[in-house]
Amino acid sequence: MASPANRYQTQTTPQLGNPARTEAWALLEAARELSRSKAAGGDLFLAALRRNWRLWTIFQASLLDPKCTVPAEIRSNLLGLANFIDRRTAELLAKPEPDRVDALININVQIGEGLLAGARAAAQQPAEPPPQTSAVRETA
Repeated sequence: MASPANRYQTQTTPQLGNPARTEAWALLEAARELSRSKAAGGDLFLAALRRNWRLWTIFQASLLDPKCTVPAEIRSNLLGLANFIDRRTAELLAKPEPDRVDALININVQIGEGLLAGARAAAQQPAEPPPQTSAVRETA
């Protein structure tokens, strides 16, 4: 059975102009790398941890930006996850225990899947018609 991190291997690629899909791709790639390196351990495992940590640091910076448009409740939840990822990654870098990386993999997969679902739903929404700009008004 394929691991959750490998499910989207061919379904997701980064796309210009689609930040949600690009973020999903990055999270799922990081999850795959963590999953693969878990078995190998050593330097590969540590490198995968560092790359995942950098990715989440980028997300944190974006979420803390005053211009961030993510709703406050979602932003707060994501920052809480980022805080957990910071702590768990620091623990794993100090004492590498590949069996403890599953939480990081699962978080990446779940957030990546959510971003993809949102991107799919947005793509299926019909475009809103442009507002009428005609000088003629409808009358009853």
